[in-house]
Amino acid sequence: MGLLDDIEGQMLNRVAGGTSNPMAAAVLQMIQNQPGGLQGLIQCFHQNGLGGVISSWISTGQNQAISPDQVQQVLGSNTLQQVAEKAGISPDQAKSSLAELLPTLVDKLTPNGQVPEHSSLLEMGESLLSSFGKSA
Repeated sequence: MGLLDDIEGQMLNRVAGGTSNPMAAAVLQMIQNQPGGLQGLIQCFHQNGLGGVISSWISTGQNQAISPDQVQQVLGSNTLQQVAEKAGISPDQAKSSLAELLPTLVDKLTPNGQVPEHSSLLEMGESLLSSFGKSA
């Protein structure tokens, strides 16, 4: 992991720890901790046969829905368990929440259908967490 990755990780952890929406914070931490970050998450979806689903979230068109079982297929039980623990909910609740949150988060993190650079992703993550904190 490079210096920029370390800085990004520290900033996202600090920002994620400060939100009043623990699930949103847990999801952003999960994305940040994914090998390759957002790009790595995108790759996981493609490797698990759901590239079209995540591509719809990145594009400027309508977001395709994802089922809780598809979330588990892509992320795996270990990642779901980690997200659940961070959010203080059960793994079943976590996969349902992820099915609802991931399309919106990925959509917001990829404006104009583009995966952002590290610094842009960090700024958008901070902004997103602030908005979740206000709506919670």
